[in-house]
This record gives sequence, structure tokens and C-alpha cells, in this order.
Amino acid sequence: MACRISELVIDAADPGRLAAFWSEVLGYVELDREDDGSIEIGPPEAGFGGPQPTLVLSPSNAPRAGKLPLHIDVSATDRDQEAELERLLALGAGRADVGQTGAENWYVLADPEGNEFCLLHARLRPVRPGAS
Repeated sequence: MACRISELVIDAADPGRLAAFWSEVLGYVELDREDDGSIEIGPPEAGFGGPQPTLVLSPSNAPRAGKLPLHIDVSATDRDQEAELERLLALGAGRADVGQTGAENWYVLADPEGNEFCLLHARLRPVRPGAS
């Protein structure tokens, strides 16, 4: 085995707002809060080093120049794609246009700070604590 992704760091104008959004999207909880304003969220009972990566929302006032070169893809675990789309929109996600044709089987969305992410068609089994 080589490496695993342990955490993803996202610059945020409002780390608290994004931490709340992504916690609801992923079923994560706050794990840590640093003096610099960074907030780490992750799976309950697993935390850092578990089977899923944590997210660190790091304060930044630097303007974003264009589309991010990396985005997050999510898949529903307990409902179909359409129901999950409605849940994500209700949480504050917005639809994003990155040049889709309309024939895709995924949705391109943006979090409350405009970071694009995709809701995939595939439904996945939830990760259970203690799984590796």
C-alpha cells in the first residue's frame, strides 16, 4: 500500500459556514478548531485517520481566480439521486453551469462559497465506523 488521502483542505472566506454546510452534506461533525480559525470536520467516531478523509476549512481572504483545479464528487447513501439533489439544494447548494450538455447522469452544484462539486448517479453503501 502507498498513501491514503487523510484530509482535504479548502480555503474559505467563512470557515464556519462551509463547515456547517459540508457537515450536513456528509454527515460529519466538528473535530477540531485551530487558533487561526481553521475548522476540521470528519466522520463521527472515526475522525482523522479513519476510512474517509476529513475536511479542513481554512480561513482565506485571497480571491479565487477561476475554476478550482480539483472538485469533490459525492454520492447518495440512503436515497436516490433526485431526492439527494433536493436535500443538497435545501442545505444551500446551488446549481452550477460548467458547460454540461444536459445528457450527463450527474449534477454539477456549488457550495455556499461557489466551490463546484458533483452529485453522482451511483448510490454507495455508507461507511461504517471501524471499517478500513
